[in-house]
Amino acid sequence: MKSIAPPPLNALRAFATITDAVDAARRDERREIEISCLGTFALKWLIPRLPGFMALRPEIRVKVSESYAAVDFAKDRIDGAIRLFNPGQEAKRQEITPFLPQYQGPIGAPDVTPPGMTIEAMGQLPRLHASTFRESWMVWSDLVGVRLPTTHQSREFQHNNSMIEAAAAGMGVAIAPWAFVAPDIVTERLVAPFGFAERPSKFVFLRPEGRPDASVDAFRDWLVAEGSVSPSPPIPSTGPAG
Repeated sequence: MKSIAPPPLNALRAFATITDAVDAARRDERREIEISCLGTFALKWLIPRLPGFMALRPEIRVKVSESYAAVDFAKDRIDGAIRLFNPGQEAKRQEITPFLPQYQGPIGAPDVTPPGMTIEAMGQLPRLHASTFRESWMVWSDLVGVRLPTTHQSREFQHNNSMIEAAAAGMGVAIAPWAFVAPDIVTERLVAPFGFAERPSKFVFLRPEGRPDASVDAFRDWLVAEGSVSPSPPIPSTGPAG
């Protein structure tokens, strides 16, 4: 039987060069990761902190896409996602990493919600809602154990960021997450007359189960670190009693 001669040495070197180039291209491609994020969370919490990650890991490019939809890594071409999860909520074939507690409370412009305001007085003001979480007022009142008077003054916005801007403009009072309004509370652009109540839900980072990726690992670990040093909401001097 005729033997087959091995490829020439220069051909082997050429193949090795091609392989190395392909591997390098793949490694470079993995340096960009796409993270799906809740729109207002991206705007108010993630993006203001993102320069810190860029300085820490300049070799990793992060593309942020906004979405409120359920995550399906089998269909969605994303590397990770930030969502709000409730205790016991299932995520099939996904790794879940909680990184930030969830607090909510009433917020308004300083001249709309002055110091000393009672629950009854706040209940007479227009209530602002986001269509992504219409039950916000009911959830908050249940958390703190108060009964709100019936109101016919209600204004709805598509997303939390629009609702928050409406509150800052004096259009009424909204129930907003602390993570979304912390800078505005610190600068007193907004005030929170009754503080913020902690909810059982948490902001979590989701990633595909069994899909190793060092860049995604680095981003996840950075989120956990940022969450651990994120300031807690101020504790009100008095409870939300009317």
